[in-house]
Amino acid sequence: MKSSDIREKFFDFFKSKGHKIVSSAPMVIKNDPTLMFTNAGMNQFKEFFLGNTKSDSPRIANTQKCLRVSGKHNDLEEVGIDTYHHTFFEMLGNWSFGDYFKKDAINWAWELLTEVYGIDPSKIYVTIFEGDKKDNLQKDQEAYDYWRKILPENRILLGSKKDNFWEMGDQGPCGPCTEIHVDIRPDEEKKIISGSNLVNKDHPQVIELWNIVFIEYNSMANSSLVKLRVKHVDTGMGFERLCMVLQNKTSNYDTDIFKGIISEIENKTKKIYGKDVKTDRAIRVISDHVRTVCFSIADGQLPSNIGAGYVIRRILRRAIRYGYTFLELKRPFIFSLLKIISKELGRVFPEIEKQLALAEKVIKEEEISFLNTLDQGLILLDELIKNSKNNILLGDEVFQLYDTYGFPKDLTALIAREKRYSIDDLGFEKAMKAQKNRSRSASSVSFNDWNEVINIENSIFIGYDELKSQVKIVKYREVSSSKSGNYYQIILNRTPFYPEGGGQAGDKGIIITHNGERISIEDTIKENNLIIHISKKLPTEIKGELTAIVDLQIRLDSAKNHTATHLMHQALREVLGKHIEQKGSMVNSLIFRFDFSHFSKISNIELNAIEDFVNDKISKKISLVENRKVPIKKAFLSGAIGLFGEKYGDYVRTIKYGDSHELCGGIHVQNTSDIWRFKITSESSVASGVRRIEAITGTEVLKHFNHQEKVINKISSLFNQPQDIIKSLNTMIDENVNLKKELDSLNKMKLALLKKSLVEQIEVSDEIDFIIKEVDLSPKLLKDLLFEIGFRKTNLFMLLATVYDNKPYISCYISKELSEKKVLKAGEIVKKLAHLIEGAGGGQSFYASAGGKNINGVTKVIIKARDLIINWK
Repeated sequence: MKSSDIREKFFDFFKSKGHKIVSSAPMVIKNDPTLMFTNAGMNQFKEFFLGNTKSDSPRIANTQKCLRVSGKHNDLEEVGIDTYHHTFFEMLGNWSFGDYFKKDAINWAWELLTEVYGIDPSKIYVTIFEGDKKDNLQKDQEAYDYWRKILPENRILLGSKKDNFWEMGDQGPCGPCTEIHVDIRPDEEKKIISGSNLVNKDHPQVIELWNIVFIEYNSMANSSLVKLRVKHVDTGMGFERLCMVLQNKTSNYDTDIFKGIISEIENKTKKIYGKDVKTDRAIRVISDHVRTVCFSIADGQLPSNIGAGYVIRRILRRAIRYGYTFLELKRPFIFSLLKIISKELGRVFPEIEKQLALAEKVIKEEEISFLNTLDQGLILLDELIKNSKNNILLGDEVFQLYDTYGFPKDLTALIAREKRYSIDDLGFEKAMKAQKNRSRSASSVSFNDWNEVINIENSIFIGYDELKSQVKIVKYREVSSSKSGNYYQIILNRTPFYPEGGGQAGDKGIIITHNGERISIEDTIKENNLIIHISKKLPTEIKGELTAIVDLQIRLDSAKNHTATHLMHQALREVLGKHIEQKGSMVNSLIFRFDFSHFSKISNIELNAIEDFVNDKISKKISLVENRKVPIKKAFLSGAIGLFGEKYGDYVRTIKYGDSHELCGGIHVQNTSDIWRFKITSESSVASGVRRIEAITGTEVLKHFNHQEKVINKISSLFNQPQDIIKSLNTMIDENVNLKKELDSLNKMKLALLKKSLVEQIEVSDEIDFIIKEVDLSPKLLKDLLFEIGFRKTNLFMLLATVYDNKPYISCYISKELSEKKVLKAGEIVKKLAHLIEGAGGGQSFYASAGGKNINGVTKVIIKARDLIINWK
């Protein structure tokens, strides 16, 4: 059975059971601060489990794109080593929101697996929750009784809280679960040991296939469990594992899901999968990781140095490194595998086809960059090996190589072993732990339980129409953050405050109590469909009516910038081409930035054209046409543009200014003339194929123009108020060019004379030729001089010091022959001397330099250096 048929049979089965089939949410999560990526099928339904929103459909099923690489669910280091873990995978799931519960969930799972898919019942084992005395939880007898009607007792196993009690997090909905495991070992092995002894023991052929969670509790901050008013079902079945079972394979990587990718890797490397352990592992890593990175980019997350982008870059680099080390691929190759993924999965996940060109471009540039990093890392590693003592590389140095240069620890260990060196694993882990602790302590947040004030089903956002309203507090909780201190999160029954979303910053403002107490709202965010108001304190009177007032000026300035992003998006498509797609934005009251797909730098002429286009729309005074609750299909048919990687509901809001027509939930001005003026302040590259424009509007443009005028007036005064300041500047530039040429010529003469003089002053000590002098040169010329002399001399040690711009500098050069013969290391010597000038520095064995603060230390440097060489043993 093909994987595509397996997926369709799942959908058809649950359609027949009254389920609505929904599309996968983006793998990259944008509005949940607790998660970077979707790591389970239930993530997009958290608001239903939490009771913040009621689902339109009580029964839902889908296949969800998932990524597990961080936090509690971290499978990264297992990928490639075994045959059934993945970073990216599909999770087939069915959900009940207050509808069916244990009986139907268990019976339907059995029906699908054994009757529809035809899995031999004798291969199946199940686990149920055994109970937990510590939390006063009883055995899940109900689930056991249902399974007992289907399976013999020896196939129903008891599981601990760790294995059979599912929790969304430290707080929130949770409950017991029943897992379905399948034993696909040969009959000969089954006779030796029963599958019941191998369940949850990480056996590659006795695997968990399906987890069915019965959500019936809410976990509180004090770890107590409270029964939910409404019970839910949350299931997840690993698609790759299911395909392995149904296609009679013993590895996920032998299924048709990976067949095309592996075949392409074999063609490119001329290596055969299944012949060598290290080669097989590398091919599995690449096959898995390329899917992860491809889907990440298609969902809007590019590789970067922070947050989710860093995770994706790390995964991509792991794939590159495996290809580099074990498949001898020293050139970009991963990007070329994306066409196969698009061909095989583009129908199910159309975003892959749509973003194929961008993903290929981004991945190729990342490969080029990291391959260069690997080459540089090899040079640095060679230096570490040369400088190491007792054939052991220090753990903190290996960590620096990993942390600063992205050079993987396992590659360092591999190369070290080849040269008969080892690495200090404990030192590395200590440095890694210290960094994690610093990161954790800088971002740790703890939440108290919600305190309910009034009981209502939903709070309402009224901020499109009102900026001031009478409200009541629904609930609140205290939050403790190492970064922000203690603060409160407040939920109102109705709110005019716009929560951060769609790139636009949340509103600020105040809440006023009936007795005049003013509570500052410092930010507004949205989490699991709750609009949360952030405040440093609570009103003295929690109950009763309050007045919520949005800061009008901040709201208006944010609206100007948000509307300008729409106009600029239209301008980019008109000026640069229809290939332009928004890749992200940030909008606040002062500035906005806009990221978009484009493969070259934007010229000044094009930037001017974009500015003129937007300002023309502003001057034409185009009124806003807003439509709410538009069916999404109708919105797209009418020409509205959506943001890629965004998860839209069945109904959307559209914003239209003339020909600019977009899906958007943000705040906008009523007329383009409200923006007053638009000005681009910068244009840059964010990643390969993605550009960024930053711009300002309204009063910020006026401030910008006023500042520019002051600068021009200042320059004009420096030139004694010339009639033509441009002509005066050009004249000065020409004079500077001529003076620079003359200075370069004089410096060459000075360098030649100094070089001749220094060579004549070479001294000898213990067969070491050395030059140790203070000279009058810039740091750059100092280095040039050292290499000029060193290039033509052997057995030479040189240390030169200089004072430039009232700062001391030292540079040291040691010829290769002398470095090898005498074990002299420039980097070590400079480190010993740098403290004399109150500075720091270092470098390689043949060249190093340092800068400092204390010019009086230069003489001490010369004396100390002479002493080191003359007394060198």
